[in-house]
Amino acid sequence: MKAAALDRTLAALADPHRRRVVELLREHPRPAGDLARAVGVAPPAMSRHLRALREGGIVEESHPAFDARVRIYALRAEPMMDLLRWLEETERMWSEQLSALKRHVEGPAER
Repeated sequence: MKAAALDRTLAALADPHRRRVVELLREHPRPAGDLARAVGVAPPAMSRHLRALREGGIVEESHPAFDARVRIYALRAEPMMDLLRWLEETERMWSEQLSALKRHVEGPAER
């Protein structure tokens, strides 16, 4: 994952309201109004949160054929999969470093 994309994903997830939106969208796509009510924020505030999530690439919006004014939001898998890969690589690096430290601390003292 490129650093800029990772930065956008992490910035989008930095806010607790946006993380709650992600949790809700894991269940199924939802209209913006439903998300605002479920999160407990005013529609203009939800609009700003959804814009940040869109710009971070985490959600996508669509319009149902019956009403172009309604926006339905759904999660995009790619940014989350990239974040998961980055976290796994970071965890692997820390595990290797901690194992090396353990070997050093428990190893025979050369005096």
